[in-house]
Amino acid sequence: MIVDCHTHLNFDKEEIATAEYLAVCETVGACIVLAGYNNEKVDNNKKLSEYLLKQNTNKIIGFASIDPTLQPVGTSGLTGLTEKLGLSGIVVYCSACSFHPCHSRAMRLYQAAEELGLPVFFHNSGHLKSNAVLDYAQPYLLDEIARTFSGLKMIIGSMGRPFYEQTLAMIAKHKNVYADLTIKSTSLWQIYNIVIQAHEQSLMEKLLFGSGFPETNPSQCIETLLGLNKQFGDTNLPAVPIGSIRNTIERDTLGILGLSLPDKS
Repeated sequence: MIVDCHTHLNFDKEEIATAEYLAVCETVGACIVLAGYNNEKVDNNKKLSEYLLKQNTNKIIGFASIDPTLQPVGTSGLTGLTEKLGLSGIVVYCSACSFHPCHSRAMRLYQAAEELGLPVFFHNSGHLKSNAVLDYAQPYLLDEIARTFSGLKMIIGSMGRPFYEQTLAMIAKHKNVYADLTIKSTSLWQIYNIVIQAHEQSLMEKLLFGSGFPETNPSQCIETLLGLNKQFGDTNLPAVPIGSIRNTIERDTLGILGLSLPDKS
């Protein structure tokens, strides 16, 4: 089953987002949707929970957004997000929310997540605003977290862009650290370099498929990945076995992260 582990919803245009997102979900077996980071006026966790309740599909799994410097970080607070809001994991935006990944309150959050078996998605890279702290996006900063909470399932979003080498080092070092292979389908040279390095380091099994919707969609990403060798077929560059690419696309992401599809019966 293909699982898109990295999608977003725009609740500013809810009706449009609903139609587009449900159409995208139909092209894969399941989607993980990451709540946007909250502010004083918007509770994105509540909006996401309400959206999930309205949909007649069991293909969508929601991750709650938490800023540990502002929100509860203990097991009781996280249980409220899972049981009351029906969300199944956590996403943190360290660079956008300007907190160090190993902030003392963040470490308490990871401890609680590990105790409850909740995976944590680190959405620290990508298109950052000018006030984001780029230092906090560096994947090597997650090493202390992985060493301290060895049972915590961690996903480095968007391969830790632009710090790809650090991401590969992290997933090589830690059993429970994975990388989200969210790509931009037009950036073929960048995609090739990421995938070939992962292959040459025997790390393809640590990559999870993601699209980054709405920036792109899973169908485009799948087509790009499966056609990657063909794009460079006229060169002497080494190819990545198509089986390894297909295995990445079809990886049992839910099983790896300890997640299950919601029961809509």
